[in-house]
Amino acid sequence: MTKAAVSIDLPFGAALAGLVLLAVVAARIGGLGVSRAVVTASVRAVLQLAAVSVLIAAVLRSWWATAAFITLMLLVAAATSARRITTLRLGRSAILPIVAGVVPVGVLVVAAGTVPLTEVAVLPIAGILIGGSMTATSLAGRRALDELRTRHGEYEAALALGFLPRDAALELCRPTSGRALVPALDQTRTVGLVTLPGAFVGVLLGGGSAVQAGATQLLVLVALLAVEAIAVGVTVELVAAGALRASSAIS
Repeated sequence: MTKAAVSIDLPFGAALAGLVLLAVVAARIGGLGVSRAVVTASVRAVLQLAAVSVLIAAVLRSWWATAAFITLMLLVAAATSARRITTLRLGRSAILPIVAGVVPVGVLVVAAGTVPLTEVAVLPIAGILIGGSMTATSLAGRRALDELRTRHGEYEAALALGFLPRDAALELCRPTSGRALVPALDQTRTVGLVTLPGAFVGVLLGGGSAVQAGATQLLVLVALLAVEAIAVGVTVELVAAGALRASSAIS
């Protein structure tokens, strides 16, 4: 009988080390300037997943612990997006688009009965949604601020024509910020043809049928589209309102 689970042994460690080395070499040859970041991100992933693997069994024993862990995930996601967009101090409102996307979509998914109201089901779904919302917020915020900086002259021209500051900012940053949805859109368009994402594979490894795996993956992908669309929309509004700004923001 073929083993479905990954074995944690010497070959596993060697494969991980080899993959990290391959990524570092590719980044260095390409002159991407992220070789060190690849190593630190990989080491952090090892340490964090090891800690989570130990804690998760305890967390899933109660709703209070599960809720606390989800709150921690939201805070870490917000801090990560804030640093990607601007700075931790100036980007404190980055938690708003993340929560705005995750809460309604998560409630709808659970309320519809598509996901069992159990700790072991809610926690991973929450993690998937928070991760997608974080990525969309980071990309949309960074793109919006970059657009306002590089097209400052057009922003000033719009103000001279009578545009309010918010409307002038939206005219510039809304179109390019929408591109933050491209990864989610491409993944949804090509699922099953190019990729078999994690939820699909996870259900299969857990003993589910291919039909169940497909339904689960479809739910996750569409939920991510909804989460990320909300997050991008709220992020753009925050940038236009000046709630998310660079240290040299347009006044």
